[in-house]
Amino acid sequence: MIAVIQRAESARVDVEGETVGAIGAGLLALVAVEPGDGEAQCVRMLERLRGYRLFSDSEGKMNLSLADTGGGLLLVSQFTLAADTRKGMRPSFTTAAAPAEASLWFDRLVALARAAHAPGVETGRFGAHMKVHLINDGPVTFRLEVR
Repeated sequence: MIAVIQRAESARVDVEGETVGAIGAGLLALVAVEPGDGEAQCVRMLERLRGYRLFSDSEGKMNLSLADTGGGLLLVSQFTLAADTRKGMRPSFTTAAAPAEASLWFDRLVALARAAHAPGVETGRFGAHMKVHLINDGPVTFRLEVR
């Protein structure tokens, strides 16, 4: 499982002109499910999403996590993160999970997040053409992988 996480001042996802998920300050996570991902990867990814220290403390150092700050979490499925781009000029998506498998495990990640992160978890819409709006705070962006 792969996630690109971005510290957000605010973020939202629109589908066909309708906002389907929005947060204030917090974390936007673009998430790709890879073949073979399952419960263990979902649990570990959530631990990393909630525990990764990318928010500033009173001294301006990145010492606080999403769990510490209580910010929002916006999860957006993005299979293109799992693309194989090592050769040629067109990505291959054989390294991404099939849609049915990806949907299953993305939904599981969302369920775990909603159970663990009371301040609020929002999502995009799996498989839809989404417009993701972000005010990146910093900018601060990291790539996380869980195997």
